[in-house]
Amino acid sequence: MMEYMYDIEDGKMVVNVIGLGYIGLPTALIFAASGIKVVATDIDEQKVENLKNGRFTFGENGLQEIYDKAVNTGIEFGIECKEADVYIIALPTPYNKRSRTINSKYVISGVESALKKCRNNSIVIVESTVSPGTIDNCVLPLVEKKNKTGDMHIAIAHAPERIIPGNMLYELVSNNRIIGAYDTSVAEKVKRLYEVFCKGNIILTDIRTAELTKVAENTYRDINIAYANELVKICREAKVDVHELIKIANMHPRVNILSPGPGVGGHCISVDPWFLVGDYPEIANLILTARRVNDSMPEYVLGRISEIMEKENITSLEQVGLYGLTYKENVDDIRESPSLQLISCMKKHAAKGVRTYDPFVKNQIIDGQYFDLNDFLSGLKMIVILVGHDEIVINQSLLHDIVVYDTRDVLSVEGKYGI
Repeated sequence: MMEYMYDIEDGKMVVNVIGLGYIGLPTALIFAASGIKVVATDIDEQKVENLKNGRFTFGENGLQEIYDKAVNTGIEFGIECKEADVYIIALPTPYNKRSRTINSKYVISGVESALKKCRNNSIVIVESTVSPGTIDNCVLPLVEKKNKTGDMHIAIAHAPERIIPGNMLYELVSNNRIIGAYDTSVAEKVKRLYEVFCKGNIILTDIRTAELTKVAENTYRDINIAYANELVKICREAKVDVHELIKIANMHPRVNILSPGPGVGGHCISVDPWFLVGDYPEIANLILTARRVNDSMPEYVLGRISEIMEKENITSLEQVGLYGLTYKENVDDIRESPSLQLISCMKKHAAKGVRTYDPFVKNQIIDGQYFDLNDFLSGLKMIVILVGHDEIVINQSLLHDIVVYDTRDVLSVEGKYGI
């Protein structure tokens, strides 16, 4: 049976978190704030330097407070891995848009970095979301080679993250966790480690089940949203308010239709289903259809913008503003943003001149971007609400002379157009 070099209660255990993005940074900070010695590493030297000086690359409620606690317990930021008992891989897992399969190069690189420094009896935990079989095919061979050539015993576990930007720290503590391992004794040890902060249930299983569970959860939501988005198109033809329809349907005790919108963004729901499509192309028919429905929504919204402009006698896109560039409300995360997908559709159709604004996006990322709400609204004849940030809900009285196309159904403006 494998043992840690140090046990949690000794106060000597070292955890090295590799990757300090949306998942890795909060994970490193919460372990450190919980009393674990943490080394937090990332290959981005500027990011590491910023973190050493208390500057973050993204905003998140409570991040500053937990950072302060982590610093007080001695968290160490660096660009290189250190000798540790546990390595947590929290690196991105993009997919190949042509083959629709996972690109595991970042995870492989992180594991290789850990294996160069790891102690005997260390555990490598992959938190990155991966397609089923990725750890068997990409991670296990690296660890087995290390074990054979170095006369060591390194174990593997998979503990996929289950948190969302905007509510990360609460969900880190409160959400249930899945831990997959080849050896139940390893799973039990990893469970004890996460129990230092996790108050949710921690479920132990095998590696492949853990891999597939995370992907299946996000795929379920993608399919549900696709159903809602298909209802949007049906309701438009049937001249029915889709939001009223969903509200009534959801009164049934066994129905829970999610909200429609201008598309699906983020690095989970819009990406993970492709892993199953790519790996099981002859089987994942419903999943592929759902992805296509959701990916069609930016083009659908562009068509609606054109219809509304014609109806309201708005002749120039320069009089139209797109509100919101992030993929969801009240965060600064623009990954796979439906708004950016919509702008890409506009470029494809040579539709130019539209202005954009998002209170959470402080840097210039596209042409026509404004950084003040009043400046953005000045002279507008039409606004398209693509993200339901609190700011626009609070300030909707400013829109009384502007045509409103509300794709998120967050405003109560009289006469607005719905999705």
